[in-house]
Amino acid sequence: MAIPAGLMDFVHRFQEIQAYRENSNNLITDILLYCQTLESSLREENRNLNIQIQDAQLDLVDATKSRRELQQRLHQLEVSNDTLSTENHLLKNNNPYVVVLIDGDGLLFQDAFIRQGLEGGKKAAYALRSAILKECGEHAAGVEVIARVYTHLGGLSRAMRLDGCIDHESDLKNFSLGFTQAKASFDWVDVGQGKERADNKIKEATNWNLRNHNCKQVILGISHDSGYAPFLDEIFQDEANRRRVTIMEGYPTTRELVATGVNILGNLTEALFRSEKLVTDRILYSIRNTSPPRTSPTAPTNNNSFGVIGGGPPPSSTSMPSLSSSLTSVASTVSVASTSAPSLAMSSPSPATSNVSTPATVPATTYARATATNASPPPQITLPIQLKPANTTRSSQQQQQAPPQPPWNPGPRGLDPPINVSQTALDSIKKRKDSNKLCNNHYLRGPCAKGDACCFEHRYKPSKEEINAIAFLTRLNPCANGQECDVEDCIYGHHCPSVQNGVCTHPYCKFGPLDHPPGTKFKRTHDH
Repeated sequence: MAIPAGLMDFVHRFQEIQAYRENSNNLITDILLYCQTLESSLREENRNLNIQIQDAQLDLVDATKSRRELQQRLHQLEVSNDTLSTENHLLKNNNPYVVVLIDGDGLLFQDAFIRQGLEGGKKAAYALRSAILKECGEHAAGVEVIARVYTHLGGLSRAMRLDGCIDHESDLKNFSLGFTQAKASFDWVDVGQGKERADNKIKEATNWNLRNHNCKQVILGISHDSGYAPFLDEIFQDEANRRRVTIMEGYPTTRELVATGVNILGNLTEALFRSEKLVTDRILYSIRNTSPPRTSPTAPTNNNSFGVIGGGPPPSSTSMPSLSSSLTSVASTVSVASTSAPSLAMSSPSPATSNVSTPATVPATTYARATATNASPPPQITLPIQLKPANTTRSSQQQQQAPPQPPWNPGPRGLDPPINVSQTALDSIKKRKDSNKLCNNHYLRGPCAKGDACCFEHRYKPSKEEINAIAFLTRLNPCANGQECDVEDCIYGHHCPSVQNGVCTHPYCKFGPLDHPPGTKFKRTHDH
């Protein structure tokens, strides 16, 4: 049966509605599936977030607890730090002191103090303390002054007596006792004989005090000795040490010490210390040349160990105001002795000994008479200088009658043995600079006492020729004790080794005029 046209419209419309329903169902199904998936995802995320919240809460509790603990600990540390800072400040400043270290063989107190003996020592100590405290300004009331004077007391006493500073050697001894007794912190230390004993003590004491924070300043009485320059350069590598070290002047500070940039204190100590060096006992050694060398078995000896003519008292302070006047005095004294005792003068003297005459007060047993009376001749001495040849115009009869003349004798110790040096080895040693220089003490007298603290080379193994070169160069430095030195293996020079044919060939000779043979000429004006 045919469907009416109107019915087909309903069918078509039904189909459309059915398709719409299917699409609606599919949409609802898709929406439900999406919601289900989204819900599951959100639930999982929510679960994770809950876990994270729990963890965060635990972390917050822990952080709060830790922060509070850290705050408490920080507070405790701040309190402890403040306490330590206060204690440290008190420890550093509770007992502040200034230490004065004096090389007393070169920095000498004024004669006026020393002549007063015990009382003068006390006055010098008080004056030194007052001068130092004056530099401390407003802090002077709480600062202690410690002073150490290092000397070879016996040698310095003899030298000062000969210079005329003191009348008796006991004056310096009494002065040192007074200096020590004045204050408990003041000491006068007799280090005995030896060039570097005082140096070593001063250097070690300086290093020790610089490590002590209570020490506010180290004042060194070393202005006369350029040998301290390498030591100052070494300690000044720490800039803080440069501000804590000062040189106290008596004798003007040497160029080498000034070049280190060290602080210099001069004007306050002028009234305390001498500004000129001693005219040491070596100025009288030329008079000793009237007696034979001490190695001669028959040579007469002078009981006066310092060669004062006639064994009289040492010259007074007015007779030796300066080196030049002292030399003039010695020359005139020798001239008078020569003219007053012509019978004792040696006949036909050689140029090396023509300036030396026998004093009138010396017994008649002269070197010439000892030779003429069948005494054994003086020993042969190898000189490091060349003597001028004798006058060849004398007749053979005069030569036979003239007694043999003793060589130049610089003093009690005599001439240093000559050293044969290879020029190649000498140049090799001279090329070494600064810390690469070889240590003289280590290679010439055994292991260096300073050990690793020494700033010179110890590990190098020199050849025999180089050892001789080191000894030769060291010999160019005068021994502090001069001819009075009794150290058998002393490595320093006791007279100038650079004299050849009557001329000192060293352009910067460190020896004094009387450490050269009489009549020696110099390549430059001698400023000793």
